[in-house]
Order: sequence, then C-alpha cells, then structure tokens
Amino acid sequence: MSESPERDPIIMFRDVVKIYPLPAGDVVALDHVSISVEQADFIAIMGPSGSGKSTLLNLMGCLDTPTSGHLEIRGRDISSMSDDELTMLRRDHIGFIFQQFNLIPLLSALENVQYPLILKTGNRDCTEHCIEVLRAMDLDPSLFMHKPAELSGGQQQRVAIARALVNDPDILLADEPTGNLDTKTGSAIMDLLKDLNETRKKTIIMVTHDPNVARYAHQSIQIVDGRIT
Repeated sequence: MSESPERDPIIMFRDVVKIYPLPAGDVVALDHVSISVEQADFIAIMGPSGSGKSTLLNLMGCLDTPTSGHLEIRGRDISSMSDDELTMLRRDHIGFIFQQFNLIPLLSALENVQYPLILKTGNRDCTEHCIEVLRAMDLDPSLFMHKPAELSGGQQQRVAIARALVNDPDILLADEPTGNLDTKTGSAIMDLLKDLNETRKKTIIMVTHDPNVARYAHQSIQIVDGRIT
C-alpha cells in the first residue's frame, strides 16, 4: 500500500462504506475505508473474524459493490461499470485463490486450468499453454490428468494458483491461501506467491490470520470493526 504520486494505483478505495441490511438491523462491514494499492504491491490483510477482511477482498474482486464511496480498479470506478464490464474485468485482470481451492471436482487438474481460458477465448486448443502454467507451479506432469480428489492439499492449491494465473491477471486475491495446508506445504505455496510478485510483478492482496504468512507481504494492514487501524 503506497501513496507514491509517481504511479497510478491499481486499486483505490476512497471513503468506502459497505452496509448489509438485515432484519435484525444493518451491519456495517466497511466503515469509511480509504486505501491505495499499486502495481506489484504485496499486501496482507489481517484482523479478527467478522472484522471486514472478506468484504474488503470481495470488493477488490468486483464480487460486490460499495454502499457509498468510490472504488477504482485499474483507474475505473466500478460503480459506473455494467455487469458485463465487471465480468470482463474479473475475467481478464483478477485471479482468485481460495482456502478451499474451489476446483471443479469432475475435471482433471489440466481441465481446471483450461476452463477459465476457454471461457475467455472460446479456444479449446489451449492445452500447451495450460501445461506450461502448471509446470511453472512445479506440479509433477504425472498429476495433470488427476482429479482434485486424487491430489494432496498442496497439489490442489498449485492447480488453483495455475488456474488463477492462466489469463495472466494483474491482480491476485488470495483468501487464506495456506489455511488448509500443513506448515511445510504452506511455506512452499507462499514462496511461490512471493516469486510471482517479485519476478512477474503480480499485485497480491492476501487475507490471512497467520503472522508468519503475513511476513511474506511487503506490508500488513489491520482491519477491526470495518475500519483500517
């Protein structure tokens, strides 16, 4: 997170409020949040359960929109974008990495990586590129045709990262990317994310509860009761 005037931020929150109306009363998930993220930043978001971490990440991923305030992604205010434009923004510029992996169980590792690229291009002849992406994740080629249930947690997360990268997004959003992994495997996944940030200049925003994982980031931000502290 930076305030440098030399580069345009890739993500900008300005006085963003997000309120969820519920029968028992409104829940303020984000309370006048202002942050700036620049290209190639690596940021960890930390805070207690219910503090607004996931809401912040969902807004960055254009999965939700602010109740008030301004949110710009790659220089565009998302409130002015149509549903189709938001879909294309997510598809072309944002990659998602989840704690639960969220792989399609009936598809092989390779097919899971091919799927978002086929959705983008309509071209089913993308096997070679997807194999290259999987190889870059240091996944053994003998596993490419295995379904998720036949893979370990660490292997599934490598496939999930490959899937997130296949459309070459500017931004990677990671929600507890090591939460279901043992310490050794989690460290290997974090080394992989660190390398993506340093060598390929991917902007990474990561939600984590683990201070050891947060140390991989350039800096951490704390959120409590919907406010950046």
